[in-house]
Order: sequence, then C-alpha cells, then structure tokens
Amino acid sequence: MEKEIKKVNDEISVAAFDPDENSFKTFAEKGFKSVINLQTDAEAQNVSSETEKALAKNNNLNYRQIEVSEDKLSEAMVDNFRQELKNLPKPLVIHCKSGKRSGALVMMHIGCQKNMSGEEVIQQAEEMGFECDVPELEQFLKKYVNEH
Repeated sequence: MEKEIKKVNDEISVAAFDPDENSFKTFAEKGFKSVINLQTDAEAQNVSSETEKALAKNNNLNYRQIEVSEDKLSEAMVDNFRQELKNLPKPLVIHCKSGKRSGALVMMHIGCQKNMSGEEVIQQAEEMGFECDVPELEQFLKKYVNEH
C-alpha cells in the first residue's frame, strides 16, 4: 500500500500513516524541513518517539512531538500546535497513526487563519479526504474554530 502524504498547502502536509524507519528519509527527500508527531507515547507505534527524534535528526529534519489523545483534547493543546506550526521551518509534515488527528488539527489552524466557521472547516476537511468520524473530535473542532 502506498503511504499517503496529503498536501494541504505549500507549507503543510499530513502523513496519513504511522511512520517507520524509512519514512524520515522519504520526508527529507520530498523536501520537508520539519516533522510534527501527534502520537502519544502510550500508543502502539512503528517506531518510538525517541527513535523518530533520532531519525529526524539524521535526516536534518526539525522534530516536535505534541501528544494528542482523542479523549484529552484541549484548547491549549491546539494553541501549542498552532504555535509550533508558525515557528518550525517549512514545509512540514504532520503525522499521527492514520491522519485523523493531524487532519483535524491542521484544519483547525487553517479555519482560524481564514476566519471560517466550524461547519465550513468540516466540509473542507472532508473535501480534502480527512474524514472526521469521531463525534467528540468533530464537536471540539467546530467549537475551537468558532471561538477563535
């Protein structure tokens, strides 16, 4: 199966898969400068966040881990994510296990930047192939975007 990297815009892409040892070389070859990992250390992962950090460094990629679990979403977490998006060298790639959390957080960021409503963000996310099949995540996304 082809590992899918969805380009959101010129600065941001989402890896819709859990990276393995070779992924970071691929990210570098594709011209990415930074990687953000949204997986928690408690999750089963192909490679640990420590290994990811080392692989990123070996491939001259900036690396951040922001642990996002669906049951512990907070505004502060999204604010922190958006700050990292601003600060890290672009283009960057964001990953979780399947791309759902990554897609949701990226769309929250873009929605806030473009002054969109939560509904518009959900619609655009679906058009881009990010399905939000977690009701809590969808409600959180709408609330966050509508309030920012």
